[in-house]
Order: sequence, then structure tokens, then C-alpha cells
Amino acid sequence: MQRLFNRTIPFCFFFFFLYNTTVRGQERVAIDGSTQEHVFTFNEIQWLEDPQSTFTINQVKSAAFEKRFRQNTDLYPKNVNSSSVYWCKIKVRLDSLPADKESLIEFFDQTTDDISAYIPGRDGYYKESNAGAAHSFDKRLFKHKNFEFKLLNKQKGEYTYYFRLRSRERVNVIIVYRTVARFIHYALTEYLCYGIFYGMILIFCLHNLLMFMAVKKLQHLFYVLYILSVGFYELSVDGIAFQYIWPDSPNWNQYAYGTFLFLISVFALEFTKALLRVKEKALPLYKLINIVIALRTVYYLYCFFFDKNLFIYKFIDFVPLTIAFGTGIWIWVNGFKPARFFVVGYTFLFLSFLLKSATALGVNYLVGRIIGHYSLSIGFVFEMVFLSFSIGDQVRLLRKEKDKAQEEIINQMAINVALKDSINRDLEEQVRIRTAEVVRQSNEIIEQSTLIESQNEELMAQNHQLEMQAEEISRMNVLLEKDNIKLKTKIEKVTDDRAMSTELSFEEFSAKYPDQETCYKFLSELKWSEDYKCLRCENTNYCAGRMPYSRRCTKCSYEESVLQRTIFHNNRIPINKAFYIVYLLYSSKGTISSHQLSEKLGIRQSTCWSYAIRIKKVMLERKKEVKKGGKQGWSRLVIAEQTS
Repeated sequence: MQRLFNRTIPFCFFFFFLYNTTVRGQERVAIDGSTQEHVFTFNEIQWLEDPQSTFTINQVKSAAFEKRFRQNTDLYPKNVNSSSVYWCKIKVRLDSLPADKESLIEFFDQTTDDISAYIPGRDGYYKESNAGAAHSFDKRLFKHKNFEFKLLNKQKGEYTYYFRLRSRERVNVIIVYRTVARFIHYALTEYLCYGIFYGMILIFCLHNLLMFMAVKKLQHLFYVLYILSVGFYELSVDGIAFQYIWPDSPNWNQYAYGTFLFLISVFALEFTKALLRVKEKALPLYKLINIVIALRTVYYLYCFFFDKNLFIYKFIDFVPLTIAFGTGIWIWVNGFKPARFFVVGYTFLFLSFLLKSATALGVNYLVGRIIGHYSLSIGFVFEMVFLSFSIGDQVRLLRKEKDKAQEEIINQMAINVALKDSINRDLEEQVRIRTAEVVRQSNEIIEQSTLIESQNEELMAQNHQLEMQAEEISRMNVLLEKDNIKLKTKIEKVTDDRAMSTELSFEEFSAKYPDQETCYKFLSELKWSEDYKCLRCENTNYCAGRMPYSRRCTKCSYEESVLQRTIFHNNRIPINKAFYIVYLLYSSKGTISSHQLSEKLGIRQSTCWSYAIRIKKVMLERKKEVKKGGKQGWSRLVIAEQTS
């Protein structure tokens, strides 16, 4: 057994050495006239880190540096240390390229700050070409969002191309060989797709902006701001914004994508709160969203003012995305139907985010490179569509709630109309009865006047000597006729006189004093029938107070209410009922019981008893005034005697 083990060890070392040598060898890419495009991946690329940024092209291509290059084991190389400069090299074997066929090398990642390409020429020398997001857009070989370098030598042979890259953001070094014809076709197709994508964003923005102007719902405004942020973020990372919007401001490229990514997170969470009514349906989630917005804002401000290199950690925005997604699921599960389209839209965005991350890490085995590269844009398109469905679903829900509320209002209005008609019928019946009574009394008075006239005529015929007395009677008849006319035309006056002299029902009394406004007005005229004098400073000038019919002194600002210095001060029952209690006690001379008052007014007997005691006390104190009666009648009891 030991002998077998000793024989096996050399063979294991031999196969390990053979495997390691095969893996570490850089693969040469063969390109001929039929090759339209090739993406360099895995061991087709070697890389070298330059921490101090001191290596030159002569050093890098020397034999001494050949062994310092490392084999790329991922799909694409990455600048792990953003403070270092990285050198990449590829080896190409050109074979039978047509003389009229132009080719180029293209770099995809538009956030790379600086790329120096060293392209071998016909005489063996290397020509240096520069491009990158830190350079002005006008210096590029083609007016295109990517970085292109033209191949100089098309002669058959093997060539090594070197590239020096520097980027403050972590990037994938995607190197692609293309013919110019393939590049033009690809660029036109890509820009057409971008036009459709950004056109959809503008259409969605315009539609929801009009919706916001129509219904004034914040969810539409937040949605507009959200998809505008998405559009500008995509413009920034695709390099189209640098091409068309700020071509002379390369420094802004280092802030643009981070700024718009921050706005996407903030407006997405604000839109989530507004659309899903998170505050009323899930208050803990509402507070959590506010905390996340605050923390994300603090992080963005720190990156913007102190360390913009932290913008490269885009995975931070996975937290707001997850919270918005989870909030939509929670509210949907709890019965809010418009959240269903919200959840579907965020499902597409969530999956596209994961697919984009897998593509960036070089572990995307589900779909092709192109779909993986544009997966986030595709996810945004699906999300915008389904979020629009969610907004429409909520609009339908609001419309149903509005229709239901309008139906309830119409039913309530019908009930109010029926109640109003019933009250009007009752009032008309009361007016008819009252009018009939007044007409009957007027007829009785007319009959009495006619009888008196006939008696006067008979007396004048029988006794000429009583002519002077007949003339006096005739004059009295004329006065009676005037009184009859006044009685017919001024029903309210008759009611007032009866209220001061005879007992009226509460309904009749309420016709004169129907509400608090009328009672206060009556008390105001009664209190200050002569002159106003301030209780504090005896000033006689006043203005209106804060309470109805109160008066405020213009000198000391003392305000006297209309109930002050009356028996109704600190009154706790309706004022018109308190009036009626005083009126009944006055008209009955205090003989009416508290039980009778309770039955007439619908007030507790104890309350009526306490009011009766108070009023009887005043009647006893003003016995002489009560006996005199007079035109004011029961109103003499209202005003309290002023103490000096």
C-alpha cells in the first residue's frame, strides 16, 4: 500500500502542474474576415494592478512584467481597489482581414473615468488613445456613449493590445471587438431602443402630471418625480446624458448617477406611502419608511460633500427597494386591492435588480449577456406599466367610494326634503288655524261695531237732545274702525299684546321668540333701552363684543354679555324656554306648579322647580312693579337690579 502511494504522488503533481499551466495560459483570440463581434471574457484577458500609478507602457510590455500579469478568472475583470490603476491586455491573431474592413475595440462601462488604449501599428510601435467619463465628450473617436478605439494594423499576425484603466467607481472591464459596420448597426438599434424607453418615460410623466393637475393627488406627483429620476439615472449610467445634456461637464458624471439613484429611492418610498395609504393601513411600516428616507438622505449628503467614492455602493438602495416591496405585499395581503399591481411591478424590478447584480458579478447563467446588461431597464419598463395599472386601480376604487358617498348624500338630501315638506305643512296648518282665529275675532269686533252704530242711530232718532253724546259715540266708532284695521294688518302686534296680558301656548310664544338670536336681540334692546354704561369705568361708548349682542367698552375693553344683569345669567336651558317660564309665572301670578311647567316644556321637574323659585323670589321683591303690569308685562322681571 505504501509503495502504491509513493508511485501515485509524482503523477498527481504532474497532472496538477499540467492543469495549472493550461489554465494560467492566456488564450489568443482568432479574428478573421467573418468575425463581426467578439466579447473578451475569462482567460482571454490578463490584468495587472498598479497601486501607485507609476507603470509606463514600455515597462508593462517588457518581458519582466509578462509574469506579473494575472489571469482573469471571472467573466470580466474588475477594479477591486478603486484607488489603483489597472492594466489589461488581450492577444489577438488577425487572419485575412479585408483592406476596406474597418474594426475597433469598444469598452462598455460608461462610468470608467479614464482609459488609455495602446494599439499596435504596422511598424511595431504603439499608439496611445485616451477616452473616459472624465474627458470632454467632444474628444471621443465616435459621438457615442461607449468608448471606442480604432484598430491601426489589419495585417495578418499576432498582436497584443494594452489598456490602462482608472475609475473611482467599481466597474466591469468589458472589452469588445467589432467591425465598424457591426458597430453602426448595433448603435442604431440600441439608440432606437433607448428612444422607445425614454419616450415611454415621458409619456408616463405627462399622463400622471395631467392626472395630478386634475385630481390633486400627491401619488401622481411622486410617481412623476420617481420615473423622471429613473430616466435620468438610466441616462447617467448609459452615458447618454453626458452625450446630450452635459457634454462639457465630465466632473458631474461622478455625482449624477448617485444623485439620481438617491432620488429614485426617496421618491419610490414617498410614492409607496401615498399610493398604498401606508399611514392609515400600516403605521409601523410608515414610520420605518420615514426612518429609511432620513438615513438614505444622510448617507447621500455625506457622499456628496465628503466622499463621492462611496457612491459606488449601489447595493445600499436594495434596502429601500426591499422595504417598498415588502410594504406592498403586506398591504395587499391585508385586503387593499390596488396593491396587487404594485407588488407585480416591484416583483419585476426586484428580479431585474438581482439579474443585473448577477451579470455585474459575472455569475449570470440564466439569460444572455445583452439581456442581463439591460435587465434593469427592462425591469423599470414593466414596473412603470404595472404601477400605472395600480394607480388606475386606485382611481377606480376612489371613484366607487365617491359614487357611494354621492348616493348617500342624495339619499340624505331626499330625507331632508321630506322632513322640510313635513315641517312646512305643519307650519302652514298652524298659520291657517291662527289666521282663522284672527279673522273670527275681527268679525266679532266688526259685528260689535255694527251693533253700536245701530244703537247710536236709534238713540239719535229717539233723542235729539243727546246729539253731542252721539257725536262722541261716532268719534269713538271711527277710532274703533281704525283699531280694527290695525288689528287686521298687524297680527304680530296682537300677539305681542296677548303675550303681555294673557297666557299663550309654548308654540304661540315660540312664534314671537323662536330661537336664541331673537331672545338675545330682545334682551339687548331691553337692557340698553336707555343708554349703555360700562360696569367697570362707566364709559358710555361701546362696540360689538365677541359673543352675539354683547357690548365691549371702547375705553377699558370690558365686555358685558347680553345675559349679564338678567335673571338668565348662568342659564343652562334653552333661552326661549327660560323666557316662557318667566311668562307663565308672570301670567299665572306664580300659581303654576313645577309639574305643569315640566309637562308644558319637556324639562325635568327639578329644573323647573329651581327656575320657579328664582323667578318667584324676583316677583316678590318687585311686587309693586308686578301689580302695575303695564306695557312691558312679564319683561319687568327679566332685568336684574343693578347694585352699586
